[in-house]
Amino acid sequence: MQEVNDCFTKVKKDCLKFIASQETKKDKFKNKDKMIKSYLIPLSFWIAKRANKKKPLMIGLAGGQGSGKTTISSILALILQKYFKLKVFKVSIDDFYKTRKDRKLLSKNKHPLLITRGVPGTHDIDLMLKFFKKVKLKNFKSLKVPKFNKAIDDRFKKSLWYKLKFKPDVVIFEGWCVGARAQKVSQLKKPINSLEKVYDQDIKWRSHVNNQLKTKYKTLFKHLDGLLYLKAKNFNILRNWRLKQERKLWVQTKNKKNLKIMSSGDVINFMQTYQRITQQMFKDAIKSSSIIMKLNNNHQIQTIKFKSK
Repeated sequence: MQEVNDCFTKVKKDCLKFIASQETKKDKFKNKDKMIKSYLIPLSFWIAKRANKKKPLMIGLAGGQGSGKTTISSILALILQKYFKLKVFKVSIDDFYKTRKDRKLLSKNKHPLLITRGVPGTHDIDLMLKFFKKVKLKNFKSLKVPKFNKAIDDRFKKSLWYKLKFKPDVVIFEGWCVGARAQKVSQLKKPINSLEKVYDQDIKWRSHVNNQLKTKYKTLFKHLDGLLYLKAKNFNILRNWRLKQERKLWVQTKNKKNLKIMSSGDVINFMQTYQRITQQMFKDAIKSSSIIMKLNNNHQIQTIKFKSK
């Protein structure tokens, strides 16, 4: 306990400063001290214990849309760097989305719904596998990592990509479908929402997505040394949180032109593309994760369960 208190004293100021940068007038974080001290510091000790200076520890962080992955991963990185003196690089699976041009091609060749970023099959798997391979090289020097701009629904130009200039001790790889598993073919038959019912009557889209999980994404997720999972109570709560997220993006970018910020209706339709895998992860990720953080209705961590010691 003394170690936790000591860590809290050293990181509190920086953590609270970061949290303040994420708040808006309407959306304020509650019980900040408890979140840091009771949940994120013990989690940081768990990660630090497994870190090996010889090769990066690859940690996956999964959770539904709007569950707080970016905030949690940022605070974890901050604690690991400041208190444990570890080199941390955090990256989102979102940054590896295929370009808009590539998704247009995919939508013509495979299924029109694949123009919409998000589901397995809309990421550049080769680029991700290259990243995982290069970051582990003994003679690592530097690496450019893609960066995706959701406001224009396309990748940033290369000059704006992340520049990784050090070999990390820990990589936090976060994303809504990180660690997701494929369903049985029989589970795909019945549509689970209006989008599947209307736009995927022949089951082509969900079969393609499921096949991606069964093959390429399965290979990708094998690179992870552990999986952290943010478990929301249900899909409706996630939808509300995602709407909040979009409002925040609108506030941050309201004076810029040519942006693809979504309306509430757009968000609800967009979320339907995520629904099947998200709901399956409610069942699967509970079994496959190293650590499960259950979230309450107010977007706060309620409990944390360490499954692997």
